[in-house]
Amino acid sequence: MGKTKSLTGALLAVAMLTVAGCSGGGTPSTETAAAPTDPADVSGEIKVLTARTDLVQSGAMKAYAAEFNKVYPDVKVTFEALTDYEGEVKIRMNTQQYGDVLMIPAAVSKGDYPKFFAPLGSTSELADTYRFSDKTDVGGKVYGIAQFGTANGFVYNKAVWEEAGVTEWPTTPEEFLTGLKAIKDKTGAVPYYTNFKDGWPLTAWTNSVGSVTCDAKANDLLAGAVSPWKQGSELNVIDTLLYDIVRDGLAEKDPTTTNWESSKGLIAKGEIATMHLGSWAITQMRAAAEAAGTDPDDIGFMPFPVQKDGAFCATLVSDYQQAVSIHSEHKAASRAWIDWFTTKSGYSQKEGAVPAENSAALPSTLKDYADNDVTLVERSEAETEKVNVIDNAAEIGLAKPDYRQKLIDTARGAQKGSLQDFFSDLNKKWDEAAKAAGS
Repeated sequence: MGKTKSLTGALLAVAMLTVAGCSGGGTPSTETAAAPTDPADVSGEIKVLTARTDLVQSGAMKAYAAEFNKVYPDVKVTFEALTDYEGEVKIRMNTQQYGDVLMIPAAVSKGDYPKFFAPLGSTSELADTYRFSDKTDVGGKVYGIAQFGTANGFVYNKAVWEEAGVTEWPTTPEEFLTGLKAIKDKTGAVPYYTNFKDGWPLTAWTNSVGSVTCDAKANDLLAGAVSPWKQGSELNVIDTLLYDIVRDGLAEKDPTTTNWESSKGLIAKGEIATMHLGSWAITQMRAAAEAAGTDPDDIGFMPFPVQKDGAFCATLVSDYQQAVSIHSEHKAASRAWIDWFTTKSGYSQKEGAVPAENSAALPSTLKDYADNDVTLVERSEAETEKVNVIDNAAEIGLAKPDYRQKLIDTARGAQKGSLQDFFSDLNKKWDEAAKAAGS
């Protein structure tokens, strides 16, 4: 997020961490990092690892800590911002020195959470307070609490779409493509921007699994030899749309030259019409509009173009989960920070994200969804570990950009093959890996 992107654990590389356990000597405490009841009893110095280099450099995180100290005056909070968060933390976790509070890296297998993180409480208990509790559930205990959640869809420039004559959200992939074609014909904007070069934005397409069928368990259903790209399946519908966009010349001319930072200003100025991203991106695009002197209200958010029973659905997924290191000597202070930052800091509201707290209201950035009765489907993570095992063994990478970069290259003719051949190959790899894993 120093690169101002959402680093949702589910959106990043899910490679297995090659450590057998916690090294560095000594036996870590397995005590629960329970929520403290009396701030006066909580003390100690804690280090919080973060990817938000921008907020650390601007002093925003220091300001959060100052507010935290009004409640917990005997806790000193320091921050370490890491540009390559995933890469650096993955290495550190071969030691005991990975901070007191950290965002769980995608490289850590869910089943290994108890080796590295202190339990925060029972899943049944915490589910009453926090969304996404099942994402870090291992054996009935929760090992991480989400910073916030993000809804999925398309960030778009309303003025450009209206100039093209499209004033209603497309309800089918065909209507969506028709809208992009109108933008190409009637405006000077690039209809769709892939962000191919930076890569990570392509992983957002996977997070729309569940939006097509309005099924919270859509991701869980991938845990087996199910041919995920078969005709009519969620991934078939999702990836076919991306393929068709590129095949029909509705994306940038040369995807190898895209630039994430530049794309924010380009969509703000109406030079790009549409990008598939999480709702976290809305505030960034609106800020870019203010910087460019254009109207922030032109930045809208539309759901994936499929309806069920006449209504849209959008998956709601967890961002990074904050955890307490099993090696922390100040677990109570660490847990106090996590709870305060999640529920009291106002961080998720400032980011325009969905609060992790069940009782909190949706952000104003999702007003269009609320006004148009878009159903938010909180994605189940019950079978995530099994899905990840299959995905890793198949070497596909649902949470990596590589296979969609290959899809785009196939669509634009830079790589040989048809879409059907591409899907058949993915299904074969997936099903063979699932059978080998006994799923």
